[in-house]
Amino acid sequence: MAGVIKKFFVASLFMWMAPIGILYGFNHNLFPGLSHLSSYSMTLLSGFLAVLSVNIVIAVYICMAMKEPSDKHKPDPAFLAEAKASVRHPIPNEAEDSSQAREKQE
Repeated sequence: MAGVIKKFFVASLFMWMAPIGILYGFNHNLFPGLSHLSSYSMTLLSGFLAVLSVNIVIAVYICMAMKEPSDKHKPDPAFLAEAKASVRHPIPNEAEDSSQAREKQE
């Protein structure tokens, strides 16, 4: 469980750091060869790359989650038993209760 939380924390950290780093780099001319672009083009390009970086981080996180072995996780037996019992004996909803109450009154 700690590994999952660590992966989520690292992915969340990169989802914040990557776009801010890209925007900072464009605003402070840290990327060589982009000084000839207009201010509008620079803003548009930096915004596009920032959004793209977040999507790449999300895709990498999803791939890491899909590669995780599924047999490693076992459900709690008490929860499983309670869930099976609730499926076998469903609780009647309010509509059925009110119609039964009207039938009893008549």
